[in-house]
Amino acid sequence: MLKNNLILVCLIAISSNIFGQTTMTKDELAGQLNVITTAVPFLTITPDSRSAGMGDAGVARDPDINSYFWNVSSMAFLQKKAGIAFNAAPWLRQLVPDVWYYNMAMYSKVGRRNQSVITGSIRYFSLGEIQFTDEFANTMGNGTPYELAVDLGYATQLSENLSLGGNMKFINSCLTCGSSGTIGSNFKPGKAAAGDITVYYKKPIKLGGKEGKLAFGAAIANIGNKITYSTSAEKDFIPTNLKIGTSLNTKIDDHNEITVLLDINKLLVPTYPVYMKKADNSGDSIDVNGKKVIEFGKDNKDVSVISGMFSSFGDAPGGFKEEIKEYNIALGFEYWYDKQFAVRAGYFNESKTKGDRKYATIGVGIKYNVISVDAAYLQPFTSRHPLQNTIRFSLLFDIDAFKKQKDKDKDTKSK
Repeated sequence: MLKNNLILVCLIAISSNIFGQTTMTKDELAGQLNVITTAVPFLTITPDSRSAGMGDAGVARDPDINSYFWNVSSMAFLQKKAGIAFNAAPWLRQLVPDVWYYNMAMYSKVGRRNQSVITGSIRYFSLGEIQFTDEFANTMGNGTPYELAVDLGYATQLSENLSLGGNMKFINSCLTCGSSGTIGSNFKPGKAAAGDITVYYKKPIKLGGKEGKLAFGAAIANIGNKITYSTSAEKDFIPTNLKIGTSLNTKIDDHNEITVLLDINKLLVPTYPVYMKKADNSGDSIDVNGKKVIEFGKDNKDVSVISGMFSSFGDAPGGFKEEIKEYNIALGFEYWYDKQFAVRAGYFNESKTKGDRKYATIGVGIKYNVISVDAAYLQPFTSRHPLQNTIRFSLLFDIDAFKKQKDKDKDTKSK
């Protein structure tokens, strides 16, 4: 065994000297494109129009029905007993006309003092109709692929300021569903079970003599098994994501209040390493015993989900300068007038080498009795961006207020 290891080390050393070439330094690598990719990226799409109008910030926001996605722990402090929300958005409308994202969420307070909450949601991502082809561009039939996630969550108050919670979810990614050709027999739907762990803390404060609230939130979302779409294919990580954020709310007077939010996000998924290339300018990687030789970074292809989460904090090939670029920042602003009309704005920033999502958002919200309506618009800073002109809509129902209104109408009629 020792002899074989020594031979392998010698082969790598010889390959490095004869066939390999170092084309750039770590500092130069930090400026190169190296996007982290995962399976089922639809899990990271903002489902609700409220946070969509605030730059996709929301882990520490004041809770509502759609907070299950951001931080289910915050929902333990909801005052209403039950609610349901519907969200919809055309997706990548600059590229395709028939891709849509749909979401339904609901909750109910439980416990003797309503200090806990049970939540549920369904997310459906329709990819429209796709024509499948083989490697020779021969038609293999059409299909209607889709992706689905079903969530069930629970959160409870630990004190008047602190709450903990989590979600469990089932994920089904059917990228060849509805195929009328033979492709469907060669592939299978990708399936995964995952969970979220969340915490939320809020504290009343005074700002210039005005009442306010400072809140902090953190969540690790989509901790789950890897996905594969065939028996022979390698398994891919799902988008395990760390979200940390804060919000500051102040009431200007009895009718006006504003909130400022800041979120920091990072995918807890390994970064691709840089493999050593042959010196013949072919661009081919050096193989030793059928395994590519890594020049920069770490070999995380076969690591477990938990190991990948921890290694993701220090595995970027470009070192710290590249690692820090894997953190996204979302800034949000929300203004409410008389708790009935809201105006929102936000900004989202992602490094150019990690996806280059940079966009501004605006949004509005209206509350009327038992119904709330939210809308959001996204405008990227680059032309011809796939997310350009993205519009989202949300409809929220306060079931508790609906029941009270119904009882009130009955009393009025009886009189």
